[in-house]
Amino acid sequence: MVHEVLQPSHGRIEQRLWEPRFDYGVPRKHRRPQQVDCFVPAPIAAWGPPLPAAVAARLTEADAAVRSLNRELPAELHGLEALARQLLRQESVGSSRIEGLELGQRRLARAAVGAGDDETARQIVANVHAMEAAIARASALRRPQVADLLAVHRTLFDDTRDAVLGGVVRSEQNWIGGSAFSPAGAEFVPPPPELVDELLLDLVAFVARDDLPVAFQAAVAHAQFETIHPFADGNGRVGRCLIHVVQRRRGIAERIVPPVSLLLATRSDEYVGGLQAYRYGELSDWLVFFADVTVAAVEQARGLADRIDRLVEEWIERLGRPRSDASARLLAERLPAEPIVTVARAAEIAGVSNTAADRAVRALERAGVLVPLDERRWGRRWEAGEVFTLLDAFERELATPGGAARPARPAPR
Repeated sequence: MVHEVLQPSHGRIEQRLWEPRFDYGVPRKHRRPQQVDCFVPAPIAAWGPPLPAAVAARLTEADAAVRSLNRELPAELHGLEALARQLLRQESVGSSRIEGLELGQRRLARAAVGAGDDETARQIVANVHAMEAAIARASALRRPQVADLLAVHRTLFDDTRDAVLGGVVRSEQNWIGGSAFSPAGAEFVPPPPELVDELLLDLVAFVARDDLPVAFQAAVAHAQFETIHPFADGNGRVGRCLIHVVQRRRGIAERIVPPVSLLLATRSDEYVGGLQAYRYGELSDWLVFFADVTVAAVEQARGLADRIDRLVEEWIERLGRPRSDASARLLAERLPAEPIVTVARAAEIAGVSNTAADRAVRALERAGVLVPLDERRWGRRWEAGEVFTLLDAFERELATPGGAARPARPAPR
């Protein structure tokens, strides 16, 4: 890590009186009013600190890695669409894991098509939708607004028990760590609620800039958002989504988002330490860590692309290597992006008739690629279980640092 301090402190401390929420049923220290030290980050809309040469070089390397991932993978790669879609899903799952939500890719996919009643899966499906919505907005390359962040947060909570929280900026003091009852002993206390609106306006003005290295902009925007902590819940997921908003808006991640959140979840102690370093002036530490994670995420994305391509090639072999325009082959090439299908959906994604899709599904079932998910006469679903096995193995590997015997964080079994 680089330890040169670029600023003595990137913010200030303001004291506020915190009034207790409980009269009984909690320890006495949580029932007393107390002065709270709230951290208020410095404005960043026009911020552009000079960077040490080594830090600037590492940021440039990170940007080049993301750009090359999006431009150098061949368009004919079987898994390209699947790679883009599954990495986005993996990012959403990884971001959710940091929040304590855990499930495998099969449960996520089943929840996405409405199979079963799985509250945890629904929360992560909402996270996927929020990530997709945010990146879709970023693709328009327009000037971001606070309303865009609120919309992402609202999507995150759609169809969950906490839907009332969606898109609502907090009106109370929050804190990170310590007790759920009061900020006594908290690890970090964000800005007072009356300052949040102004800080969000400053943040989106920073995100709208085009004169900064992309990795620098993404790293600072994410850290600033997490410091503001503008919502009652879901701040981490929206903040990590913001990384990809910056990458997409600046044009270096046009097709594929690298799985940054999965690696942040694996290196959680360094991640939390990096955010603290940002807040208290050790900007180089945070920037170098973020750049390192980005480069590693790109390398992992390339490896997943190879695995998906090999899996599809294996399926094609099992099918007897049908011609390139055969319905079964067209469907096989697209299954990694959507591993649970009905005949009607198979027809849509393969671009064939329902009759041809039905034949393709039956051929893939005979080849052991698809397995019936239910026995319904109409609207029966099939799933490609090998896709889930591949994706869960990929995430387990990302969760396990080199040489470690066990994952460093929760991961699919």
